[in-house]
Formats: sequence, structure tokens, C-alpha cells
Amino acid sequence: MTAPRIPLLLEGQFQASAATHTQAVRNPATQEVLAEVPFATADEVDRAVAAAKEAFKSWREVAPPQRARVMLTFQHLLKKHHDELAEILAKETGKTFADAKGDVWRGIEVVEHACNVSSLLMGETVENVAGGIDTYSLVQPLGVCVGITPFNFPAMIPLWMFPLAIACGNTFVLKPSEQDPMTPTRIAELFLEAGAPKNVLQVIHGGQDQVNQLLRHPDVHAISFVGSAPVAEHIYRTGTAHLKRVQCFAGAKNHMVVMPDAQPQQVVNNLIGASCGAAGQRCMAISVAVLVGSAREVIPHLAASFRELRPGVWDDSGAAYGPVISAKAKARIQDLIRQGKEEGAVCAFDGSDCTVPDYPQGNWVGPTLFTGVTPEMTIYREEIFGPVLLVIEVETLAEAIALINANPYGNGCSIFTASGAAARKFQHEIEVGQVGINVPIPVPLPFFSFTGWKKSFLGDLHAYGKQAVRFYTETKTVTARWFDEDIEHPHGPNMTIQLK
Repeated sequence: MTAPRIPLLLEGQFQASAATHTQAVRNPATQEVLAEVPFATADEVDRAVAAAKEAFKSWREVAPPQRARVMLTFQHLLKKHHDELAEILAKETGKTFADAKGDVWRGIEVVEHACNVSSLLMGETVENVAGGIDTYSLVQPLGVCVGITPFNFPAMIPLWMFPLAIACGNTFVLKPSEQDPMTPTRIAELFLEAGAPKNVLQVIHGGQDQVNQLLRHPDVHAISFVGSAPVAEHIYRTGTAHLKRVQCFAGAKNHMVVMPDAQPQQVVNNLIGASCGAAGQRCMAISVAVLVGSAREVIPHLAASFRELRPGVWDDSGAAYGPVISAKAKARIQDLIRQGKEEGAVCAFDGSDCTVPDYPQGNWVGPTLFTGVTPEMTIYREEIFGPVLLVIEVETLAEAIALINANPYGNGCSIFTASGAAARKFQHEIEVGQVGINVPIPVPLPFFSFTGWKKSFLGDLHAYGKQAVRFYTETKTVTARWFDEDIEHPHGPNMTIQLK
């Protein structure tokens, strides 16, 4: 049976691409080909941008409350189809069903936030900044915006981007990951069903060539990207060199500091979920546990719990997580595990040769725990992006803070402690954008913003929340004066004014 071909959303309708270059979309647990994704032609990319540019002329004039009503209907449809979307997502990413539902839900939360766009677009006013002069600001959309999204969250991250951008009055071209395009395609179908006007959203599939064309396109105004650090650097440099507004969410090496007064079972439970959930394929995954002083006593309990974890297929309710996305990703993780052993780290539990009964072709990587890790080791310096946890031991909180601050990434970190003083010192001194206190993965809700620092983010305005509204809009400041003598004769005694 021939696998279905993923369509483009182009010029207001789903249509087959004229592309001859395609790529298989595979179930990571079975290698079954679920679909074929076309790499859009250069002409199709240009047509998508042109259609979005034309639609912007009318969409920007639509009242914000009316835009918000589209989002209200959209979030209702996403909730109605929550399980359906999660099943599609689970099959093409390998995530467990529960994890896939979480992916969809975190996207729905951002759409809910976009429903509040009217108040988010309010400007500021000061009366009488000088004699008889008022100044006020207007918040206006940019034009055509582009989103380039990764494989690991094919629902959440597209929903981070296009709903808020479109609610602000922009139009949008989405280029989802070629590894799992089925979920964003279904989401786009629901967006049209919600009443989105023709051409406000375009969906273009492809890879590097299509991305580079969008980065250089003269009619694109803003680029949002989530992915690896090297690609983020290329996108940021190329986009800004072509005068685009760019935000890039890149790599991470997230630490969890465990103080001696932390409750051991809470620490173990949270470390397991935060390091191995979603097969470790999360930019906010905890990949390093920093044990302070006697907190090292948790290591045997952590190793025992790692032995009990097992991956499995999406509908296996007992599975802790699913396969990694591809055979290439699996090979990279296995290579880093091998390097960790060679460089002297102690592999307390090795999952590199994991198998799952009845699924011999799956991209399985078992939970892997390293102790005796030092900052010079490759496994510490590289983002592994797999179910691998590193343990580093230090004597004081000050040492833990210095270790984290020396790391080039600054996406997220956390501390587990019963001490308010230790928590406050940590949150104040740590050079990381998102901090959890007794919370392992401190991803903020959408009315805040996702605020990674250092090499984890390139740009100056972050995703969702108020910062995203600023990213997707421009501020116009008006200074106005009206003369008293015009009150009696507003058009002059013998003058009429005609406005077109």
C-alpha cells in the first residue's frame, strides 16, 4: 500500500506539491512508513509568501476582538480533537500517549492566551507631555512571519508561534519538521475549520533549501526557530543579515541541584521524569544532577530506579517513554555513551543496547546513568538529547552555582531543597533564564514568556507571553497637538476637507 503524501497548505487550500524530492515519515518504533513528505519547490515557497503578503493587507484591518474569536473557536476544536491529535503525534514521534497529550495541551494553553489578544495589543497614553500635546503609542503587526519548528514537539511549538502571530494581525508561513509533519498538518486543518481567513496561514514542507529561501525572502519580516545550536546560529546570522527580526531557541544543558536537605524520594522521582521523559528529547530536560555534599547518598536509589524504567510503544500504558526519533539520533546517543565510558565516567546503568520485545526495528535507547562526570568530558559538553542523566558531585551550593554559570547554555535549571535561603541565593545568582525551585522542568505558562539565556537563545524577545506580542508587532508613537482656535471653526471659516 502506498503511503499518503502530505499536502501543502498553499494559497488557501491543501494541495499536492509539484516537488519530486520527498522523504519518508516513519514510526520510530516500527519503521513503518506513515506518509511521504514533499520538499516544496522554490516556486511554491515564493507563492506561499506572496499569498500571505496579499492576505496581510486585509487581515491587519480585522478588529482584534474578531481575530480573538477565531482563536476561541480554534482552541475549542483543539480540545475536541485532543486525543486524535495525540495519537497522530505519538505514532510519528514515538512518544507515549500520555506524553503526546501533554504536547498538544501545552500548545492549547498558548492558543488560549492568544484569545486575550485585544488587551495584549493595548498601547500607552500620556496626556499633556507638553503644553496641549498628547503622546500615545499604537501596536501594529509586522507582515509575513515564518516559523521553523523541530521534531520533538510537533504540536506545542507550532502553536507557540502562529496563533499569537496571527492574532496580532500578521500572516504566517509554517515550515514544520520534515520528520513529523502529520501533526502540524492536522492542526492547520483545524485552524481553517475554526474560520481562519484564506491565506492567513500557509504550511510549506521541506528542509535546508526551503528554510534558506525563507530566510532570504524580501517579503518575510520575522523568523521564529527552535532547534539545535549550530542550526540556530546559521538561521540567526542569515536572517538578521537579510534584515529580519529573528528569535532562535537553541541547545541546552540543564542542571538540577540537589541539596542535602532535599527529600530523597522526591528527588529520585523528579530526576527520572525530567531526564528520561520523552526519551530525553526536550530542550528543558534535566541532563545533569548536581549533588551537594551528603546528597550523594541518593545515587544508589537513583540507579535502582533507572533499572526499573523501560521504553515502549505509544499505546503501552506501562512504558516510561518511547523510542528516539530516528536511527541517526540513536546512533549519536550511543556514540556519546561510548565516549563517556572511554573518558572515565562510571556508567552506573547502561541502556545503549536496549531492546523492546516484538519491536526489534525500533530506535530504542534505554535509561542511562553516569556518575563521576567532570565538566571536561564530552558527555557534559555536548547536548545528548536522549534518556541519559549525568551525576556531578560538589561540596557546596556555591560550587554548584559556579559550575552551572560556567556552562555556555542557560535554558533551564532547578534546585531541590527545604531551605528558603538556599533557594533564594540560587535564584538570584544563577545565570539561567528559567529556574525551578522544587520543580524539575520550570517551563512557564503562556502568560509569562519562555526565557532561555546565553547560547540557548539568540535574539532579544522570547516565545509566547508579552515578549512574543512585542516580537510580532511594531510600536508606533504618535505625538498630537490640537489648536484651541480650531474648536469653533474646525475646518477654518471658509474651508472643507475631503478624505479618501
